[in-house]
This record gives sequence, C-alpha cells and structure tokens, in this order.
Amino acid sequence: MSQTTSRVRWTIQDVAALPDNELIRYEIIDGELFMTRSPHHKHQHVIGCIFSVLNTWSIDSGLGEPSIMPGLIFSDSDNVAPDVVWVSYERLAEIQDEAGHFHGAPELVVEVLSKGKANVDRDRLAKLKLYSVQGVKEYWIVDRIAQRIEIYRRDNAQLKLVTTLLVDDVMTSPLLPNFACEVARLFVSRS
Repeated sequence: MSQTTSRVRWTIQDVAALPDNELIRYEIIDGELFMTRSPHHKHQHVIGCIFSVLNTWSIDSGLGEPSIMPGLIFSDSDNVAPDVVWVSYERLAEIQDEAGHFHGAPELVVEVLSKGKANVDRDRLAKLKLYSVQGVKEYWIVDRIAQRIEIYRRDNAQLKLVTTLLVDDVMTSPLLPNFACEVARLFVSRS
C-alpha cells in the first residue's frame, strides 16, 4: 500500500480566516503559505529610507507614488506584501481595487532581506519568479547587512540581474526619469 501526500494549497480565503495578528505577515506564493514575524527595527528603517527617496522623487516628478507593504493579489494562490512598491498613476488606475489592494503588478517592487535562509530564499527565488511572471518591470533586492542592492530588470519577459550596487554607488532607474540616489543614503542610521 503506497501513501500519496499532496501539499495543501492555501488561498486568500484561507488566510482571511486566520486570526488577525499585526506581528505576523502572511503571504501566499503558488499556494504555499509563508508567515514572517515583524522585521528588525533596522529593516524597517531601510524600508522607510527607500520610501522617502521614492516619495520625494514622485512628488517632484508627478509620475506615480510609492507604497509600503501594499497587498499584491495576483490570484487566489499568489498574494504577497512586498516591503515597498512604486506604481505610476496610469498603472495605479488599472490595478487598484476599492480596498486599496493591487490586482496586478506595479512597475517597481523592493524587498529588503530579512535574516535566515528561508527568508532570503523566498525573496531571491520564489518572489523573483513570481514578480517576473506577473510582469514587474524592476525588482530591487536590498541587503541591509552587506549594504548592497541587486537590481533586476525585465528583459525578454523575465527579470534578470543587471547590476549590484554598493554603498559608494549611485542608483538610477530607466523607470524613474532623473531619479538618482546615493546607495549609502539608504543605510544611514544614527544608532
């Protein structure tokens, strides 16, 4: 007698039935449930710095806006909350629902790595694949410990690594005309 095991496929409805807990973030990628605790203060600080530079550029350019941890609902079994996204006003009108969630890909997604192999693998592998399939144009993976940023850009319908920036570099993007940010600025902390 052989036993067959099949993995449980989580959906948005399953997550909605879980108890609310603001200290836990639930995400679903290809039906697999990922739960993460609230990140380290320095992780949150880097997210705030990234949002700040994107927000300042957005106000000056009038082209779009960043958001911190928006819900990206690609399907019942693909529902994530990246650290930061930037979406043009044109795209925002296409993908935002009445509840403020996005049902489609923003142009730019940013993930700040959390400690632990499972967390790093999720951002570098599972989310990279998901964002690539869903049509994200640019994906930044930010490593606050190593103080570097990997930039992936869409090429032939796939996100591919185009550069890795270090603290002495200046970050630019073809998505964000005239945007320039010293990488070191994103990692500055007074503590």
